[in-house]
Amino acid sequence: MAQPEAMQINLAVAVPGILGIVVSGIQWGRVNAVKLVGHKEGLSSPLGGDDADSPTALEDMAHVGKLISDGAMSFLIAEYRILGVFTIVFAGLVALAATKETAIAFVVGAVTSTACGYLGMKIATAANTKTAHECWGSCQKGYAVAIWGGSVMGLSLVSIGLLVLFGLILVFKNYTGLEGAELYEAIAGYGLGGSAIALFGRVGGGIYTKAADVGADLSGKIDEGMDEDDVRNPACIADNVGDNVGDIAGMGADLFGSFAESTCAALVIGSAEGSTIAEDWAATMFPLLISSSGVICGIVTLAICGAYTVDKTDKVEFALKLILIVSTIIQTPFVYLCAVWTLPADGFTVSAAQPNVSPVHACWPIWMGLWSGLLIGFVTEYYTSFSYQPVRQIADQQKTSAATGIIFGLAVGYMSCIVPVFCIAGTVLVAHQILGMYGVALGALGMLSTITMGLTIDAYGPISDNAGGIAEMSGLSHNVRKITDALDAAGNTTAAIGKGFAIGSAALVSLALFGAYTVRARVSTVDALDPWTFTGLLIGAMIPYAFGALTMRSVAFAATAMVEECRLQFKGILHENPPKKPDYHRCIVISTDASLYEMIAPGLLVMLSPIVAGFILGKNGTAGILIGGMISAVQMAISMSNTGGAWDNAKKYAEKLGLKGSEQYKNAVIGDTVGDPMKDTSGPALNIVMKLSAIISLVFGATIDSWSTEAGGPLWLQHMGH
Repeated sequence: MAQPEAMQINLAVAVPGILGIVVSGIQWGRVNAVKLVGHKEGLSSPLGGDDADSPTALEDMAHVGKLISDGAMSFLIAEYRILGVFTIVFAGLVALAATKETAIAFVVGAVTSTACGYLGMKIATAANTKTAHECWGSCQKGYAVAIWGGSVMGLSLVSIGLLVLFGLILVFKNYTGLEGAELYEAIAGYGLGGSAIALFGRVGGGIYTKAADVGADLSGKIDEGMDEDDVRNPACIADNVGDNVGDIAGMGADLFGSFAESTCAALVIGSAEGSTIAEDWAATMFPLLISSSGVICGIVTLAICGAYTVDKTDKVEFALKLILIVSTIIQTPFVYLCAVWTLPADGFTVSAAQPNVSPVHACWPIWMGLWSGLLIGFVTEYYTSFSYQPVRQIADQQKTSAATGIIFGLAVGYMSCIVPVFCIAGTVLVAHQILGMYGVALGALGMLSTITMGLTIDAYGPISDNAGGIAEMSGLSHNVRKITDALDAAGNTTAAIGKGFAIGSAALVSLALFGAYTVRARVSTVDALDPWTFTGLLIGAMIPYAFGALTMRSVAFAATAMVEECRLQFKGILHENPPKKPDYHRCIVISTDASLYEMIAPGLLVMLSPIVAGFILGKNGTAGILIGGMISAVQMAISMSNTGGAWDNAKKYAEKLGLKGSEQYKNAVIGDTVGDPMKDTSGPALNIVMKLSAIISLVFGATIDSWSTEAGGPLWLQHMGH
C-alpha cells in the first residue's frame, strides 16, 4: 500500500474529531429535547395511593436539580480560580526548566482539561434530572437519557483533546522552527497540563464528594435511620453535587490526561535518535490515528448498542457491558487498517537496539492493550457487582458484624489485583519485546482507544446516581425508585470498571513516559544495585502511601465537620415544631472549603517530588522514584478502588433484599462509608500520581540531567568533594 499524502493524514486525524463533536452535539440535543412535563396516567402509581407520587413532585424535581447544578458550578468556579493561578505560576517554572514552547503546551493542556471538565459537568447536571423524569415513565427511557448524557462527555472530551493536540503539533511544526525530537518534547507539556489539572480535579473533587457522602451517611443513615437521599438531610445536596465534581469533572480530566500523555510519550519515543519513522509524517501521526479511529468506533458502537432494548431493570448491566464488548471488537480491525495505511510496508524501527518490524507487528502491542482493558473491565465487574459471589459474600459476612464485612472486603480488593496486574505485565512484556518503550506507549493507546465508550459508561454512573437522589428527594413513588436504584447499582459497577481502565492505562502510560524520561535525561541503564537508584525505589514506593494518607485524612477531617453540622441542624429539623428547613448551602460550603484547602498538600507532594528528587538524588535516583512509585501505586489503586466499590454494592445488595433498618444493613452502610474515600478519592487519584510524576520528570529531564553526574548520581555531592 502506498504511503498516504500529508493532507490525507491530516484529514484522517481531524475529520473523526469534528464528527465526534457533531455527534456529541446531537446527543446533547436529545437530552435537551426531554421536557419536564410531569406524571402521565398509568406510568406510576395513581396520586393518593399507598405508594403515590408527591403532588409537588415535578416542581420539586426541577428545584432539586437546580440546587445540584448550581452547587456543582459554584465549586468548579472556585476550584478553577485556584487552578488558574497555579497554571500561570507552574508555566513559568516549566519555561525556565524546559522551553517556552513547552510552557505554552502546558497552558493549552491545562485549559483544554479544564474546558472538558466544565463541559462534562454541564451535561451531567442537565441529564440527571431528565433521567429521573424519564424513569417516571419506563426503564428504557431513563437508561437512554443517562447514556445520551454520558456519550456527550465521552465523544466530546476525546474529540476536543485530539483536535487541540493535533492543532498544537501543526502550529509548533510550522511556526516555531522545532523539528523531530525537540518538537515532540515540547508537545509533552500538553500532557503535563492535562494531568496537573486532573490531579487537583480528582483530589479536590474526591475530597468534596466523600466529605458530603460520609457525613450524610453517618449523620443520616446511622444516627437517624434515614434513607440514602432523605430530603431532610442537609448534606444530601452536597452529596449529589460531589458525584458530579468527583466522578464527572475529576474522571474526565483523569482520562483526558491519560490520552494526552500516552500520545505524547509515543511521539517523543517515536522521534528519538535511531528511529526510522522520525521524518515520516504518516508514521509519526500513527498514535493520533489510533485515537481518531476510536472516535469512529465509539459512534458506530452507540448506533449498534442503541438497538438493544433495556425494557427491564435486569437488562441494564448487560447493556452497559455490551457497549464495552462491541467497541473492543470494532476497534480491533481499525487498528490494523491504521497500521498498514500509515506505517512503512517494508518495516521500521524506533531504536537502533530494536529489530526491524512490520506494520502488523506494531498492531500487537495495541491489541494487547485493547483486549487487556476489556479483561480488566470484566474482572473489575466480577469483584464489584452484586451479581457475583465476592460482593454477596461480603454481604453475608455483614450479617455477623461490620468488622467481618470490612475484613472480607479488604481481601476481595487484594484478590482483585491479580488478574489486572498479569494483564498489564503481559502487555508490557509483549509490547517491549516487539517495539521497546514505543510498543509500551502503543499498548497504553490501545487500552485507551475505546475511551469514548469507557467515558460514556463511566459518566452514566453519576448521572444515574443523581437521578436516584432526585427521584427520592422529589417524592416519586417506589415504582420509580426501583428503576433509578437499578440504574444506580449498575452505575456503581460501571464507575468501578472506568477506574479499572484508568488505572491499567495509567500504569502503561507511566512506564512509557518513564522510557521517554530515560531518553531525555540520558539514563542509559536503570540498575537496582546502584545505591541512588535503590534509594529512589524505596522512596518512590512510599510516596503513594503518603499520598493516600493525606487524602484519606482530609476526607476524615471534612466529614467530621459535615457530621457536626448535620447533627446541629437535625435538632431543628427533626425535633422542633414547626420543623426547620435543612440548610443545604451550609453543607455545600463545608465541602467546598475543605476540598479546596485539603487538595494543596497531596498536590504539592506529587508535583514537587520528581523535581526535588532530581536535585537531591540525581537522574538515577529519579528513575528509581518513578519505578518504585508506579509499582506501589498500581497495586494500591486497584485494591482500594475495588474494595470500596464492592462495599458500596454490598450495601445496594442489602437494599435490594429489603433489609433497610436491619443490623446487616447498618453494617453494610459502615463498610460503604469506610470504602468511600478509598474508591472515590485516594484510589483513583493514585493513577494520576503515577502519570504525573513520570511526565514531570520527562519535561524536566534535561534539567535533571544537568543536576547529575555522568554516572547518574547527584552533582552537588561531587561538588562537595565526594
